[in-house]
Amino acid sequence: MTLTTLQIKRLTKAHGRRVKFNEPMQRHTSLRVGGEAEAFVAPADVRELMQLLAFCRDNALPYLVIGAGTNLLVKDEGIKGLVIAMTKAMGAMETHKINSDEIQVNAMAGANLAGLCRLALAAGLAGANFAVGIPGTVGGAIRMNAGTAAGAMVDILTEVTVLLTDGTIRKIAAKDLCFCYRNLLWPMEFNQGPPSSQPIILDGRFRLYPDDPAAIKAEAKVLLTERKRKQPLNQPSAGCFFQNPPAGMPAGMLIEKAGLKGRQQGGAQVSPKHANFIVNTGKASAADILKLMEIVQEAVWKEFNIRLEPEVKIVG
Repeated sequence: MTLTTLQIKRLTKAHGRRVKFNEPMQRHTSLRVGGEAEAFVAPADVRELMQLLAFCRDNALPYLVIGAGTNLLVKDEGIKGLVIAMTKAMGAMETHKINSDEIQVNAMAGANLAGLCRLALAAGLAGANFAVGIPGTVGGAIRMNAGTAAGAMVDILTEVTVLLTDGTIRKIAAKDLCFCYRNLLWPMEFNQGPPSSQPIILDGRFRLYPDDPAAIKAEAKVLLTERKRKQPLNQPSAGCFFQNPPAGMPAGMLIEKAGLKGRQQGGAQVSPKHANFIVNTGKASAADILKLMEIVQEAVWKEFNIRLEPEVKIVG
């Protein structure tokens, strides 16, 4: 165990009911698997988040910042140190008119991505429909450059506010960030240490455009209907499990052609509906999912000489 009795007492005194110890991470991931976090805290605001980071820094404790856990696989061994969840109170959103053709939407990192889409639909704003049906938080979506064939976060993001490990807050223009497929690469000055030393996204600013509200809603309905038709949204998963290769067939097609659609390992299954989804059929462990991941990787490598890399973040 990483935490000492004194550290536990200090965390409890400072954060009260917002801190939980030996918290099962299966409660906080969309895959519904994962061992225990030594301490799990959902800070009420940025000030409390800064206090938590200072506590970890002063006590040399490891920490992991998460959103809604929709792209996260926590191993059965759990997570040492602190897990800091950004979903408790950092969910505010607001709009600002830039000019007659552009509207800026400010959304905090803990805001639900679906909420951002609903705000855009209600206000008759175009640009965010690609994200309709994508689960998770705004912060996680920015960090993963979430998207579909219809677009990605990089297409609408103009600026992020981040908290650095030394406690300072910085604003970074999107043009100064390097976005790639399902990832954000920080500028070199922020990218020298381990993942825990990298910036924490506090909020994002997005540029959307007024358009015909009826047309925007009709487009969103079509996109959501297609997502429901093609993806196993009624089962626990982390969305697309593997990254698509840079060229050639997408991961789902490779897996299907390798004959793995419906393949099971314990309680984990390659979805019969979409082969790039690994679903929890009810009693999967993280070990089941990891083993099935390896089976898929080996089969696709053997059949096509292509190494599939997980899109899901594996921690613990």
